[in-house]
Amino acid sequence: MKFLFALTLSSVTVFGQAAAEANAGYKTPEARATVAKTLSGEHRDSRQRPKALVEALGVKPGMKIGDVGTGVGYMLPFFSEAVGPSGKVVAEDIFPDFLGKAKDYAAKRSLANVEFVLGDEKNPKLKTNSLDLALVLDVYHHFDYPADMLAALHKALKADGRLAICEYYKRVGAMGDPTSDRAVKHIRLDEADAIREIEANGFKLVKSEEFNPKSQYLAVFEKK
Repeated sequence: MKFLFALTLSSVTVFGQAAAEANAGYKTPEARATVAKTLSGEHRDSRQRPKALVEALGVKPGMKIGDVGTGVGYMLPFFSEAVGPSGKVVAEDIFPDFLGKAKDYAAKRSLANVEFVLGDEKNPKLKTNSLDLALVLDVYHHFDYPADMLAALHKALKADGRLAICEYYKRVGAMGDPTSDRAVKHIRLDEADAIREIEANGFKLVKSEEFNPKSQYLAVFEKK
């Protein structure tokens, strides 16, 4: 009984912790406005490699893609072009101000195949069986309720749909300065634990690879 109790506590520690450190800078509109400046612009292209990410995900014309936690809409032009006029991109975020910036960003680039959804911290509120692919880019560590979010994403994906997590390693140097421990404090789970958590919530790992050396990994899942 003591062993079972200890195991339960361990599971809570690994899979149930809130993303307090990661979400501290998102509490107010002023704080989010500061964060927004880091979420777009050419300075991010070399670090994020958006075109390489679209290619790695195998995005094709006609697909319906969910950009979960779209922020200011950084990935929208790349997804919009990849899925083409016959496809659709669904941009979701839990903050109305971020979603407003994403709408403006899409409008300025005349992205006609993008729609927007306001979710919440437990549910992205995406239509059931609607998505070929859901991308969670630099956002998984912000999930305060991962089990709820994963259940909702599972429901939103088509039977053969895929969930892709592109995330920072929880390691020294993963978020910029090679000597910085920011990622250790900021990221909720490292790759192996994140994969275990996702597989424990209705998904099966298809592939996992280093996407940006010593910084980010890409893990792709299908529904069990």
